[in-house]
Amino acid sequence: MQDRKVLVTGAAGFIGAFLVKRLLETTDDAIIGLDNVNSYYDPGIKEARLRMLAEVDKAGRFAFVRGDLCDAALIERLFAENGFDVVVNLAAQAGVRYSIENPKAYIDSNLVGFFNILEACRRHPVKHLVYASSSSVYGATRKCLSRRTTV
Repeated sequence: MQDRKVLVTGAAGFIGAFLVKRLLETTDDAIIGLDNVNSYYDPGIKEARLRMLAEVDKAGRFAFVRGDLCDAALIERLFAENGFDVVVNLAAQAGVRYSIENPKAYIDSNLVGFFNILEACRRHPVKHLVYASSSSVYGATRKCLSRRTTV
């Protein structure tokens, strides 16, 4: 598929930025990247990734929106105005240990934010929704660790 409209959330993150870069290099897709550029990781690194994408985007097919998944009105507006074919939801609050100290950040981003994406996809049907999660959600089980160590 070429000439799609693609939304990539978490576009300033490591995986999101390099996915956008790859799409810019290998497709004719119009891409909107969404990220709140929070300070959990160094915002300077995220800003550098956004500069990298601006340099790669020779044809002007990438637009960046600084915003939060929890902003339901923003998400609705993005979907209504763009008619996305593909949504790749990579945005999430990272850091398992941090979730113990600040559970609201996880509820907001990983539950409320993802809910807003799902609702927008329902109201504005997309052809493909890709959602990536962390291996951290699975925890350490005896089966997973049996070859390396015992629990």
